[in-house]
Amino acid sequence: MNFLMPALAHLALGLWLTILVCLFAVALFSARSRDTLKLNHCWRLASRLLTASMLTTVAIGVLLVAGRLLSGGGLALEEAALRLGLYTDGIAIWMALMVAFIGWAILRFAENYLRGDPGRERFLPWFLTTITCVLILAFTNNLLVLAGAWVGVSLALHNLLTLYPDRPQARIAAVQKFIVSRTGDVFVIGGVLLLYHHYGTFRLPEMTAMQAATPSDSTALTTAAILLALAAVLKCAQIPFHGWLLRVMEAPTPVSALLHAGVINLGGFLWLRLFPVFDGFTAGHMILLVVGGTTAVIAVITMMTHYSVKHALAWSTCAQMGFMLFEIGMGAYTLALLHLLAHSVYKAHSFLAAGRTVRVSAVALFPELPLRSRLAWAGATATLASLMLAWQPWLVEGNPVFGVLLVLAVASATMGMPRGTSARARARIAGLALLLVPLYTVLHALLGSAVPVHATFVLPGSAWVVGFALLAVLAMLSLMIALAPRSRLMASLYRHFSHGLYLDMPFDQLTRRLASQALNAPTALARVPHHPFTMEEKA
Repeated sequence: MNFLMPALAHLALGLWLTILVCLFAVALFSARSRDTLKLNHCWRLASRLLTASMLTTVAIGVLLVAGRLLSGGGLALEEAALRLGLYTDGIAIWMALMVAFIGWAILRFAENYLRGDPGRERFLPWFLTTITCVLILAFTNNLLVLAGAWVGVSLALHNLLTLYPDRPQARIAAVQKFIVSRTGDVFVIGGVLLLYHHYGTFRLPEMTAMQAATPSDSTALTTAAILLALAAVLKCAQIPFHGWLLRVMEAPTPVSALLHAGVINLGGFLWLRLFPVFDGFTAGHMILLVVGGTTAVIAVITMMTHYSVKHALAWSTCAQMGFMLFEIGMGAYTLALLHLLAHSVYKAHSFLAAGRTVRVSAVALFPELPLRSRLAWAGATATLASLMLAWQPWLVEGNPVFGVLLVLAVASATMGMPRGTSARARARIAGLALLLVPLYTVLHALLGSAVPVHATFVLPGSAWVVGFALLAVLAMLSLMIALAPRSRLMASLYRHFSHGLYLDMPFDQLTRRLASQALNAPTALARVPHHPFTMEEKA
C-alpha cells in the first residue's frame, strides 16, 4: 500500500497535466489549420479531452478521500502534487470538475450552434485556451502561476468577445471589458507581490502553514486583502463597475454561457483559494461585504424590470455574484463555494436554453392566488422554517443573517402559487419550499470538508450591522413589490431601477470613451432604453 498510493497519485496527476497539454495542442492546431475535416476532428477530440479531464479529476478526488481514510495515505497525493506544482484540495477538485463539465456542455452546444458560422474557426482555439487557463488557475499552488492564468483567461476571453469584429458595438464593449480586466490584473499582481513580501514565498501551501502556525497581520497583508477584494469586485462585475457585462451580450450564446458560468465567478474563487493566508476578518472582507451586498440587492430588483432574456440574465449574474461575495465577506466560505458551483451550472443552462425560454414566455401566465392567501401561505412556511432553524441553528452555522435569507427564500418560493390549485397542491408546494432547508444542509455537509477550517473567523459588529441593514432593505423592497406593485411609488422605482439606478454611468462613460478612442470610432453609439441589443447613432 505504501508503494501503490504514491504510484496512483503520480499517475492521476500526470495524466491530468497531460490532458492540459493536449488541450493547448488542439487549440494551437485548430488555430493554424484551415482544413474543414481536420477542424471537425479537433472539435470531437476537444470534447473527449474534456471528458477525460472530468474523469481524471474524479479519480484525483477519490484518491484524496481514500488517502485521508488510510493512515498516512493522504500525504502521498499532497507530496506528488507539491512536486508537480499542484494544490489538490477539495476546492480545486470541485472547481476543476465544474469547469470541465461546463466546458464540455458548451462545446457540444457550440458545435451545432456555430455550424456554418464564419466565427466557428476562431471560436474553438480561444475557447479551449480559456478553459485550460481556468483549469490551471484552479489547480496551481504557485501564486505567480495563478496570476498568469488569471491574465490568460481574460486575454483569451477577449478574443471570444470579438468573434464578430465587424460589429462596432461588440468591439467597443469588448475593449471596455479589456480595460476593466487589465485594472483587475494590476490589483491581482499587486496583491500577489504583497503576499510574497509578507510570507517570502509564492507557494500557497507554505503561506497557509505559516499563517496557521503564527497568525500575524501587517500593512502588506492588509493592502493585499484590499487589492484582491477590488480585483474580485471588478472580475465579478459589481456595481458600479458592471456596465461592461451588460454590453458584451452581442457575443454568440456559447461565449455568453462561458463568461457567465465559468469565468465571471473567478473573483469568488480567488478568495476561496486565498482566505486562509489572512488573519480572520480584513478590510478586504468589508469591501466584499458592502459592495457585494449592495450589488445583490440592487441587481435582483433591476433584473425584474427587464423583459429581454439576455439582459435579465446579465443582471441575474450581477446579483448572484454579489450574493457570493457577500457570503465570503461574512465568512460563509462553504456557502460561497456551493453558490459558485450551483450558479455556474444554472447559468450555463439558462443561456444555452435562452431560445426555449423565449418561446415559453409567450405562453400566458397562470393567475396567482389572492394576495391574502399567498401571504398566509408564505407566512406559514416562513414560520416553520424559522422554527427549524431556531431548533437546529447549526443548519446555517449559527449565522442569523443567512438564517433570515433562507427563511426569505422559503417564503418567496410559495408566493407564486397559481389560482385554482387545491389545498393539497398548495400544501405540496409549501412542503417543497420547506425542503430547501434540509437540502441546503445536505449540500453544505457535502462541500464542507472541501473548505479549509475557519473556526477562528470572527465577524466584527460593523459587519453584522451592514449585513442586517442590507437584509432589511431587501425585505422592504420585496414587500413593496408584493403588496403594491402598481402604486405610484413602485412605478417611480421601476423607472429608476430599470436603469440600475444609473450607478454604472460614470465608470461606463469613462471606459466607453477610452474604448472609442482605442478603436478610433468616429461616433459614439447609444443604446435604446429597454432594447439593450438595438443600437442607434447619437444625434
